[in-house]
Amino acid sequence: MTATTTVRPAAAPARRAPAGRARYAAVVAGLLAALAAAVLASLALGSVRIPPGQVLDALTGRAAPSPYRTIVLDVRLPRVLLGAVVGAGLAVVGTVLQALVRNRLADPFLLGISSGASTGAVLVIVLGIGASTALALPAGAFAGSLLALVLVYGLARRGSTMTGPRLVLAGVAVSYVLSALTTLLLVTAGRPEHFQEALYWSLGGLGSARWDTLALPAAVLTLGTGVLLALARPLDLLLTGEESATVLGLDTDRFRAAVFVLASLVTAVMVAASGAVGFIGLMAPHAARLAVGSPHRRLLPVAALGGAVALVAADLGARTLAAPQDIPVGVLTALTGGPLFLWLMRRRPEGAAL
Repeated sequence: MTATTTVRPAAAPARRAPAGRARYAAVVAGLLAALAAAVLASLALGSVRIPPGQVLDALTGRAAPSPYRTIVLDVRLPRVLLGAVVGAGLAVVGTVLQALVRNRLADPFLLGISSGASTGAVLVIVLGIGASTALALPAGAFAGSLLALVLVYGLARRGSTMTGPRLVLAGVAVSYVLSALTTLLLVTAGRPEHFQEALYWSLGGLGSARWDTLALPAAVLTLGTGVLLALARPLDLLLTGEESATVLGLDTDRFRAAVFVLASLVTAVMVAASGAVGFIGLMAPHAARLAVGSPHRRLLPVAALGGAVALVAADLGARTLAAPQDIPVGVLTALTGGPLFLWLMRRRPEGAAL
């Protein structure tokens, strides 16, 4: 008899998550940890240093009311949360605008929206409109942003079409005109304190953050990001080029116009809350793209987290480097973002598309 050998099939190897998925999860986890660390440091450090244990007690309500608890909950926490929201919002908008115009130099301030917000805010300050109302300045900035949006949108359209290059050119032109108008308002301001207040706001800062000014930016960020995530596939199609996207069934003109309006409205709310903070919407998308690639379903959340971390960390530096005086946070983002941007440009291959 011939002995028969039963060969059992080898056990199937355990399924592993694709390398891209594992990398994405690691990047998100790292950014969440960095954001938590930046928030805790921002709540503890400043002109008054608070031990981390006291910060956690204030956040959890375990400690009795004290000056530390008041500082943490009523002064620093709204400011830190607003920084995270604004940083995330500017980063998300920057990511989308770079896809709309197919130019990685695009950011929320390239299209004149920031200049419009500055003009509206300076007009409120110089004219003393609603001086006793905390929402007067954000309302003026928001109105200026909407005016800039209408002007850019109107100038960029020719008939029923609107191209990316025309959009950028219209934004630059409107930005120059509104910047000149802002300067004229500052020069002709009757009081020196008006000039100082307007200048500080135009450089960006989170010092005016309160709980009642946080709800609108947070709601707009949540809704806007949700809509843009739902539009991730059309945004990916735009990166393939106008003709390819059209062949694949995308109405590029209508889609670009709709997303441009949405991105501009999100930017207007963020700038109205924080002033003109530059480079976050330019640098965070670049860093996120290096980490997780270009697909927008992954890119948008990573860019949002990166922008939140960047602005919270920048605001911490603004509060501590010259304490007890605040440095405008826009100064620090420009000082760090400019050199980093130049470094990224040097790393790109010769002839690579922007």
